[in-house]
Amino acid sequence: MKMINDLMPGDILSNQDLGDLFGCGNSGGMRRANRTNSLVIISSHVKSIYDDRWDGDILFYTGMGQRGDQGLSFLQNKTLAESDTNGVDVYLFENFKVNEYTYLGPVALVAQPFEEQQPDDSGNLRKVYIFPLKLKQGQRIISQQDLQDWNEKKIKQAKRLSHAELKLRASKSTAKVSQYRTSVVQFVRDQYVVEYAKQLANGVCQLCDQIAPFADKSGSPYLETHHVIWLARGGEDTIENTVALCPNCHKRMHVLDLEEDKAKLITKITSFIK
Repeated sequence: MKMINDLMPGDILSNQDLGDLFGCGNSGGMRRANRTNSLVIISSHVKSIYDDRWDGDILFYTGMGQRGDQGLSFLQNKTLAESDTNGVDVYLFENFKVNEYTYLGPVALVAQPFEEQQPDDSGNLRKVYIFPLKLKQGQRIISQQDLQDWNEKKIKQAKRLSHAELKLRASKSTAKVSQYRTSVVQFVRDQYVVEYAKQLANGVCQLCDQIAPFADKSGSPYLETHHVIWLARGGEDTIENTVALCPNCHKRMHVLDLEEDKAKLITKITSFIK
């Protein structure tokens, strides 16, 4: 059985795993575990009203309590506030997907908790306590795909709100923004394939058939290369899978990814390289 000391940053645990490993409960963002004398805290982006945010390497973590003013003498808020003297180990997880908790590492308070105004689960402003936390070692790195999926979900949620609801929520947002370091798989593309695709296009977008919208600093028509079947989906970095597109069509391919557009591009590639 895995022990707490065996955990590595980036490990993903289920709710059951958390309970088995730490001996904590199976709900809530702050879970006290007496068996292991620890406190598991979860910064959740799935179903959370809390405004946790990162500023550099500091997490400003919102305390416990969904309705009404929070207090520092309240359950896990008290445990976390006194964690530099009570001997309780604090472990941080981040949650972007249902039942997936990414381990970031042990954390410690780096400053005293302070008060802030945030909306409760009914949308009413109330007093909360913010805990400035920092990883004891290493730095927070999250999956770029998790961040992208979460952001797209938030965009969809925002679009469903009325103008009045959007105005209310926007007016109650905190002025500070979160900063993220992400891990991402980088593909090193063959520059011969890139240049070949651009030369075949000859300054004309291969999707909309319009001339490049502007020239780059060297005076060449500005087009961007695109893999019809994305590399992240197993596509190959070959001349048979690479086209040159204007910025607008390139964005269209990544946003819409329509089958008819892909079919048109494949037909055009085939005719060009025969």
